[in-house]
Amino acid sequence: DRDVVTLILGALTIGGLVANQALARRNLKRHDLRTEPLMLFWIKALVLAGLIGFFTWTLAASRGGTPIVLLIVGVLIVVYSFVTQRTVFGRHVYAMGGNLQSAVLSGVDVKKVNLMIFVNIGALAGIAGVVTTSKAGAAVANAGNMYELDAIAACFIGGTAVTGGIGRVSGVIVGALVMGVLNMGLSIMRVDAAWQQVV
Repeated sequence: DRDVVTLILGALTIGGLVANQALARRNLKRHDLRTEPLMLFWIKALVLAGLIGFFTWTLAASRGGTPIVLLIVGVLIVVYSFVTQRTVFGRHVYAMGGNLQSAVLSGVDVKKVNLMIFVNIGALAGIAGVVTTSKAGAAVANAGNMYELDAIAACFIGGTAVTGGIGRVSGVIVGALVMGVLNMGLSIMRVDAAWQQVV
């Protein structure tokens, strides 16, 4: 007995990704830019759809179906991918990270953008606190202790530059998955906690 909601979400995800890729390809062709061959495009789309379909089918068979945390993360990925790539605010953030003086000279309202960045961080910290508390089942004072190192490592593994101005949400997700696999693998192998921190 498979969870219907999970299967519907998987189908919507596959449809959205394929439509997004097709739209991007059409925009490239409209501007006479080089695009990949149509056969390669469909092969990539089918492989991606197959992977998502397999993951969805497996997840739908598990007890409880799709975890709420996965939905929250999915929504955050979509929203922040859009914000960073398609909005003026996102371009201003990249400009400030790349070269603050150039951003100021280009007319970016640095104080306003900084305030909005801190508001975003506060909102994300609040969401993380709710998720961590719900996972633990109780509010613990040191629940998120040392999580910042995992977050920073995930960003750098995902290709975010130390100097700023370079990085994508998708890269950070890959970095977070690498960190998650490392943490889980080391725990399964019963590596000492001190050595896990070193790794």
